[in-house]
Amino acid sequence: MATKMVIQQPKPLVVAPGADQWSSSICECDNVNDCCFALWCFPCFACITARDHGECMCLPLLESFGLIPPITMAMRVSTRRTYGIEDSICNDCVYACCCGPCSWCQIRREMKARNHPVTLFHNRPK
Repeated sequence: MATKMVIQQPKPLVVAPGADQWSSSICECDNVNDCCFALWCFPCFACITARDHGECMCLPLLESFGLIPPITMAMRVSTRRTYGIEDSICNDCVYACCCGPCSWCQIRREMKARNHPVTLFHNRPK
């Protein structure tokens, strides 16, 4: 009996977050290290996140304690446009003003989720 040689392995199915939604809520904390880092050393966390997003690392340091944080809003809008997330500038404004560290954590989680899909399914024959 002849043996059949497998030339190509089945490819895994990658499950990614919905294309037009944030992959996590604003207050979700899936990585305690990131949440603690953002809480205790927020300027450093924001700078590293901006750098990883492809922006100037020092950009968040330009943000003053004004009424509306412009850099946080710009990063949220940039992240939404980069990943095709549908949301409003009004929500970006509210999250930037009221939940700055949480907003930066959400941006970082989104970058990790979109750049490194997490769940793989293995197709097994029955």
